[in-house]
Amino acid sequence: MYPPKAVSEQEWRAGHERLLAQEKELTRLQDRLAAERRRQPAVRVDKEYVFDGPAGESSLEDLFEGRRQLIVYHFMLPPGSTHQCEGCSMFVDNLGHPAHLNARDTTLALVSRAPYEEIARVRDRMGWTVPWYSSFRDSFNEDMGVTVEGSDSFGLSVFLRDGGSVHRTYFTAGRGVEKLGTNWSLLDLTPLGRQETWEDSPDGVPQESPYAWWRLRDEYGS
Repeated sequence: MYPPKAVSEQEWRAGHERLLAQEKELTRLQDRLAAERRRQPAVRVDKEYVFDGPAGESSLEDLFEGRRQLIVYHFMLPPGSTHQCEGCSMFVDNLGHPAHLNARDTTLALVSRAPYEEIARVRDRMGWTVPWYSSFRDSFNEDMGVTVEGSDSFGLSVFLRDGGSVHRTYFTAGRGVEKLGTNWSLLDLTPLGRQETWEDSPDGVPQESPYAWWRLRDEYGS
């Protein structure tokens, strides 16, 4: 019913405490799920992909920009499309400044199947600065499962770079993308996680105290 029933402060607080207990249990469950995700096996990406971007041709490894982890949002923009996906656009609108992810050795990039010239028009219209690449010239979208029989969808993939090898560690789509958007929830999808001491992570994952690595976005590396 709307508006909610008005009750006394005591009744409201009792109801709030019951709800808070459930929320805390959900948080603990999400922490356990993130710990399991960090231990998920990975699949090596052996195919050589070619992407087009503002600097010309790039490989999948180039998309990492020298960092260890890469999060790719598969933006639904097929070649020649006259419609810009509202859901994908809302996702990008809610992305934070990349400096915080970069500080955790993580790069975020967009990839679409449209030619780069078409991507650039959408990017310029929206004023976005997140790196955005075209996979028009190869089968990256099809191999990642976001283009099936010529029909594009959206999703999010996570990759880990180990020396000269690239592995895919995670993928989600549909409502799994809806809950994303903050640096913390994005880092929770990666093999290294937030790299904080409270996390249950595999041996060898670098960790430091919570809050210690946080900076204003223009103060990283200073």
